[in-house]
Amino acid sequence: MRKIWYKTAINEAMHEEMARDERVFLIGEDVDLFGGVFKISRGLVERFGARRVRGTPISESAFVGLAAGAAMTGLRPIVEMMYIDFALVAMDQLINQAASTSYMSGGRVRLPLVVRGQYGTGTSEAAQHSRNFESWFINTPGYKVVMPSTAYDAKGLLKSAIRDENPVLYLENRVLYTHKEEVPEGEWLVPLGSAEVKRAGADITVVATGYAVHKALSAAEQLAGRVDVEVLDPRTLDPLDLPAVLSSVRKTANLLVVQEAPVQCSFASEVVRLVVQEAFRDLEHPPLALGAADVPVPFSPALERAVIPQVEDIVAAVQRVLEKGA
Repeated sequence: MRKIWYKTAINEAMHEEMARDERVFLIGEDVDLFGGVFKISRGLVERFGARRVRGTPISESAFVGLAAGAAMTGLRPIVEMMYIDFALVAMDQLINQAASTSYMSGGRVRLPLVVRGQYGTGTSEAAQHSRNFESWFINTPGYKVVMPSTAYDAKGLLKSAIRDENPVLYLENRVLYTHKEEVPEGEWLVPLGSAEVKRAGADITVVATGYAVHKALSAAEQLAGRVDVEVLDPRTLDPLDLPAVLSSVRKTANLLVVQEAPVQCSFASEVVRLVVQEAFRDLEHPPLALGAADVPVPFSPALERAVIPQVEDIVAAVQRVLEKGA
């Protein structure tokens, strides 16, 4: 099977969906110039023209509002947010308009809108370009939240998101952009709301999101022979595939949730809550949520690394969970 970059998989998904459905269009800063700052939309304007690939001024509130209005009329816009941090400029359009209109209209007005947001750490871009906002949108009724960790998932989930009738926040990790993985050709989808076990194990379940999936897999390899770690990637944070999480936890009887965002009021803490609520008697030891330190992301590479969970932190957290009550 061919190997392609994560960012190429995203580009392929947009090419295929724009060719399949003429209602799909892309809008955002510089998406029509050399494929945008990260080259994700390369080749789209040449193939589909300026009518369907619209470069904009630096005005997130304007082009998100335009896209939300277009979705209400039956079009299927993809918004490219250069950095997810910049979503703050358009929160009224994203939350009060896009997330609420379908509910407020009794379902008569649908909003098939995809907001692609690039996020992550590891590139020393400091606090205003390194935030993780997935928990904000999970806490907003009306949004589906997608966070692919592989090129395969990046393509299949984006195609499903574009076809969905609801607003979808689709989060792309910039460190993963140049990860190469096997991706089949042809027509296929990864359904929203479907988790995947990335590594089977028997001693502890590690639920990890985004780039933390790769760190969790590395930690599992380091622990092999001592601890048999199962790594589960939810892929879609909302809707969450809770049955898959519970099935894994009931098999291993232990749980660690890893993310690169701070833990307080987060996806990780919500997974722990749900597992305690639904499978408390199946747990051998108290579950643990591991995330970033509760500080703005530093610019210094050494400090940035220190505040974000690394492989060694996951190894230590696994051992901490299994040692409790031992």
